[in-house]
Amino acid sequence: MKYLISRRAASLTPSLTLAIDAKAKQMQADGIDVIGFGAGEPDFATPPHIAMAAIKALCDGFTKYTPASGILELRQAVADKFKRDNGLDYKPSQIIISCGGKHSCCNVILATCNPGDEVIIPAPYWVSYPEMARLAEATPVIIETSDKTEFKITPEQLRAAITPRTRLFILNSPSNPTGTIYSRDELKALGDVCVDKGILIMSDEIYEKLIYDGAQHSSVAGFSPQHYQHTIIVHGLAKTYAMTGWRIGLTAAPEPIAKAIDAIQSHSTSNPTSFAQKGAVAALNGPQDHLPVWLAEYARRRAYAWKRLNSMPGVSCINAKGAFYLFPNISQTGLGSMDFCAQLLEKQKVAAVPGTAFGAGDYIRISYATSMETIEKGLDRMESFIRSRA
Repeated sequence: MKYLISRRAASLTPSLTLAIDAKAKQMQADGIDVIGFGAGEPDFATPPHIAMAAIKALCDGFTKYTPASGILELRQAVADKFKRDNGLDYKPSQIIISCGGKHSCCNVILATCNPGDEVIIPAPYWVSYPEMARLAEATPVIIETSDKTEFKITPEQLRAAITPRTRLFILNSPSNPTGTIYSRDELKALGDVCVDKGILIMSDEIYEKLIYDGAQHSSVAGFSPQHYQHTIIVHGLAKTYAMTGWRIGLTAAPEPIAKAIDAIQSHSTSNPTSFAQKGAVAALNGPQDHLPVWLAEYARRRAYAWKRLNSMPGVSCINAKGAFYLFPNISQTGLGSMDFCAQLLEKQKVAAVPGTAFGAGDYIRISYATSMETIEKGLDRMESFIRSRA
């Protein structure tokens, strides 16, 4: 039988980061000594008080449906977080709890874009942004950057990319895959263009707490009432609290957009998992003392990996200011990112993500959200691979 697949589904490319991580895990399960640099997943355990809150919720029978947009207690906790950390005032009715940060992003694009609209996305970008635009039958418009500009776009580039069909600009700071952080002045300048042109901003701030070297996170929504009205913040608990599998995403939006997202979610996933929401309340309202410990360890790994990468022939790498990735330029090795990663996995059993997945074929992504022992071993193998080709 010939099955008819919808155009929107046929237009999508599966997530290469998830595919590589799955392949590495399968090889490990088969007894192969594979080093995985692919997944953006903390290697730390979820803090115990968060897990215990979810366990208590289960034991108390908190296992039924909740409101589609999440329980009021959690939406209030999220609003309190934005006030406390970012100086932003949101009512619980402006907060949507979704099934992970990825779900939050997808909901925003579906709620704001019509077929034929354009979504401006700086590259390197998180792999799912363009595919989400295509899912909404919108057109991704890519603005290319490079390590020479620290992977940042300028207001002039943004203004030049805007057309009458532009609906949304996606901003990700700190960035996956580059670790780039825009300064307050840079963010304001980009926000000013969007305000001037009447363009919405989807600001993905999920790596907000993972920053180094005295860098500061700013939210574009905080610069003026106009910036606030043009900005939709997407966030989540996966990275800061090692809750990747819990699937709790957060969105803060102007009320009409929040209502539209709530309607979409009520007909797609309905509510996020009930007891995971209770764990999320504990994460936001409870102790935060795990974070300095984790950040110190991430910083130690980052410093080692950055130094090692820059010592390899044909490799150059700017240092990340946030998140837990490095994005080295491997173009001088003579291989594109797809061939580089394929050969690295085949010959040295090291799984990294080709930059092609992020719209930047001269680079690869290395995650240092893994143990120092794994990083040392993986980079030893990577260096052996590169030197064997010299």
